[in-house]
Amino acid sequence: MVRISGVLQSVMRAIRVQKWGGPEVLQLEAKVPIPTPGDNEVLLKVHATGVNPVDTYIRSGNYARLPSLPYSPGSDAAGVVEAVGKDVKNFKKGDRAYSVRSVSGAYAEYATSEALYTGHLAGKLSFSQGAALGVPYYTAYRALMQKGKARPGETVLIHGASGAVGMSAVQIARAQGLRVLGTAGTPEGLKLVKSLGASDVFNHREEGYIANIVAATGGEGPNIILEMLSNANLQKDLEMIKFQGRIVVIGCRGTIEINPRLMMGKESQVLGVMLPAALPDEWREMHALLEAGGETGWVQPHVGKEYKLEDVAKAHNDVINCAGACGKLVLTV
Repeated sequence: MVRISGVLQSVMRAIRVQKWGGPEVLQLEAKVPIPTPGDNEVLLKVHATGVNPVDTYIRSGNYARLPSLPYSPGSDAAGVVEAVGKDVKNFKKGDRAYSVRSVSGAYAEYATSEALYTGHLAGKLSFSQGAALGVPYYTAYRALMQKGKARPGETVLIHGASGAVGMSAVQIARAQGLRVLGTAGTPEGLKLVKSLGASDVFNHREEGYIANIVAATGGEGPNIILEMLSNANLQKDLEMIKFQGRIVVIGCRGTIEINPRLMMGKESQVLGVMLPAALPDEWREMHALLEAGGETGWVQPHVGKEYKLEDVAKAHNDVINCAGACGKLVLTV
């Protein structure tokens, strides 16, 4: 229960899913109980919430970790702290904050998040930008730095660099001193990736783009590849990765046949990444870097499009089926 304009309020608007299925199962309900934060949790008054591809996988019932029905979707929320649990020391009522792993679900007017999975939102960033921070930036950092072990001076190829995770990875890689090669599928996406600091960009819809990537590395291939669609690209990644290079799989929508002999000859590695598997110390590391990036200005989330909460079904359709990814999709609450 929260106090709004002097009146206690116990219910809120929220998106609820009663059964697995397509976007049509996303239903806006007006009398959902406002969650109470647990001892180690923060209650956010949500101003904006991010829409991620993984939200659609969970909604359809095709994901390794599924919530119990009914549930409210969403991990990434940004807003103002309304209340904190008794064991929370690093947040207080009135703080600007964002969640990376919401407990109660981010597609709502209020949402709870464990303090460990909550960050401080820099004053330079809007709430919509804050809603674009969570899964994209933290996944990108975990993939590039914690799993890919990127080092200054190395070259990273970022597939789908005009998408939310891809753009986040470009900014992080440049801040860490890496050379960035990026792919996108539209002229607008290529221009955007270039503006973020990529030294070379390639249209993955054009024939011969793989050869052009290898040529841009002097024939050696990139040290690291961040792979957003491994079911389409993993074999090509194995063919072009540099000797002892690392391929980090961030996304997959099916199966693919590969030749493992390519890994043997190059002593290359294929690594999977799943953000929820990060350990507490890894979460604290991610918070430290990304909060500092927001304060100093190099973290600049790009919001591709905003939707009203009641238009969530269209947002779910667009995040999967848009012709050329160009930023994060956000629900305004």
